[in-house]
Amino acid sequence: MTAITEAPVFELEVPYQGLAPTATADFNRDGFIHLSGVLSPETIAEYEPTITSEVIRLNTQHLPLEERDTYGKAFLQVTNLWRENEKVKELVFSRRLAGIAAKLLGVHAVRLYHDQALYKEPSGGITPWHADQYYWPLSSDRCLTIWLPLQETPLEMGPLAFARGSHNFSYGRDLPISDESEARLKQAVAEQNFEDVVEPFALGDASFHRGWTFHHAGPNRGTVPRRVMTVIYMDADIRVAEPTNDNQAADRGWMPGTAVGQVPDTPLNPVLYDGRVA
Repeated sequence: MTAITEAPVFELEVPYQGLAPTATADFNRDGFIHLSGVLSPETIAEYEPTITSEVIRLNTQHLPLEERDTYGKAFLQVTNLWRENEKVKELVFSRRLAGIAAKLLGVHAVRLYHDQALYKEPSGGITPWHADQYYWPLSSDRCLTIWLPLQETPLEMGPLAFARGSHNFSYGRDLPISDESEARLKQAVAEQNFEDVVEPFALGDASFHRGWTFHHAGPNRGTVPRRVMTVIYMDADIRVAEPTNDNQAADRGWMPGTAVGQVPDTPLNPVLYDGRVA
């Protein structure tokens, strides 16, 4: 693990004051929320260079864009950066961010599933319609992802977009992210009249979405990578469920040694926020 000198960034531990009184109810209704000023531009600037350098160092995708499949064109993907770099760990373990997740989920505490950097290169393709929880062998829907862009993200860079209310729609939950999920879910979203909500992100904005919320992103038509850090949080009391597909069976590796029916209380899944602890 790369050692770093201590960075004087305290915002990560200070509670976020921007949640409206209706935020939890809005999140439950819509399946997502877009929040402004989750982190200051100064804090983003403190961590973006390190995250980017780690993505470059750890990236294993070396095919030219034109030779990749749809998934490969969507983004460069590097997971559990917190285990590689202490500075990235500061961001991933932020009590501020985890506290937002707990409040939106309506739980007293959340633990880490894993983090994931998603970098959409210039001319990178679409991110097909999908729901993240297809991949997660978890016993409830009390889990979510923060999508934290590391630069301003105008529409031409392909910000994340959500089908409002689609987390209550069970069709398509058997689809991995693919050309098939793009075609079938795009049609289903239109047929069900779910609003496809796509908005630009200012620097410091972040979105949070539930595991079963269908979402997608457009191509990056900009000239620089669309750099995004994500963290998946789960109810601290959630349990591992029997996998329903091969991807879920593989994803049990993020919770090593945890049997079906057990809480994933492992060194890789620490509690990041507990509202009962001062």
